[in-house]
Amino acid sequence: MSALFEVRAPSEESEGTRSQVLRWLKAPGERVAANEPLVELETDKVTVEIPAPASGVLQQILKGEGAEVAAGDLLGHIELDATAAAAPVAQAPQPASANAATAREDAGTRGARDQLSPAVRRLMSEHGLDLNDVAGSGQAGRITAADVLQTVEARRKAGAAAAPAATMPEALPLRRVAHSHMRKRIAEHMVQSLLHTAPHVTSVFEVDMSAVNAHRARERANFEARGAALTLSAYFVAATVDALRAVPEANSRWCEDALEIYETINIGIATAIEGGGLIVPVLRAVESLDLFGIARGLNDLVARARARELTPADLRGGTFTLSNHGTSGSLLAAPIVINQPQSAILGIGKLERRAAVIAEAGAERIVARSKCYVTLTIDHRVLDGADANRFLQAFVARLESWPL
Repeated sequence: MSALFEVRAPSEESEGTRSQVLRWLKAPGERVAANEPLVELETDKVTVEIPAPASGVLQQILKGEGAEVAAGDLLGHIELDATAAAAPVAQAPQPASANAATAREDAGTRGARDQLSPAVRRLMSEHGLDLNDVAGSGQAGRITAADVLQTVEARRKAGAAAAPAATMPEALPLRRVAHSHMRKRIAEHMVQSLLHTAPHVTSVFEVDMSAVNAHRARERANFEARGAALTLSAYFVAATVDALRAVPEANSRWCEDALEIYETINIGIATAIEGGGLIVPVLRAVESLDLFGIARGLNDLVARARARELTPADLRGGTFTLSNHGTSGSLLAAPIVINQPQSAILGIGKLERRAAVIAEAGAERIVARSKCYVTLTIDHRVLDGADANRFLQAFVARLESWPL
């Protein structure tokens, strides 16, 4: 009897990360080689490519496209017997995925129409349609998502034409953009944090960046020569370490019977990615890094995040989060939703030249200074307003007194 080898989802996921099958790169009956890309999983943060664990024939898909997947779930089977390649594909259980249709070209028209992908099945359910309502344009009459949307639109137009003109609301031009798996997970996470988990409170301070700008102008070329771009974010991360040492409760998580304060500082850097979405790669053990080490670590994380090359491990273990929303022009954002199960999140606004009153030789005068607003949003179960203010005082003090 032919031996079967299991294809499973990664088992190291943590912190509530959920996955969905994005697509299978092979259909049942096709040969696969060990370590060849086999299936893509999309989490709420990254897309993960799962390689084939062994060489053979993909015998069975147990989790079709769009299916929810937990850590360690069985996704399918690979048949190790080489003769399995010659076996009829129809003998293997068939998945409800788009790839399965190409593996059953000898099926009848009705059989192909019954092979609905999860996306098509969801669309038909949402609009109350069944197989008899939709004409399939795919291979052997298979129903596609476009067929369903075309049927829905045709029905909408027919209903609009039949409605009395006096009661028909004005039709506004619009287009529908289906939510990505990442966007849906972000939405769930934000609602859970803000409405169901932590009472949010935000404190706002202003910081003068003159000392940082002077230091950066002097050291930027040196850092680049050593292989790291010196960004303002590196200074913000370094100052965050000082602030967390002053208020260690901000580097914690709430439990019903105790507050767990982390001994290490792992700072997540909120990063917007092209095409929409937000991920938070983590810079670890920041308390052990100097400014150059922080700059080099940030460069690596941000570059891999924007290239979509992060691994699940890069996104786990954060103890505190920094959101530099000012890079896209925002002056102030409050509250920034806390990244659960953390206890606080720091927001950095846009850096701009502002008028400031300074005292010199017993007199006051107005000068232009580079300033930005900084916010700390806290879980009010963990911290009070006075704690948030102490954190921001330490943060601002480090930046405004940066040694030249």
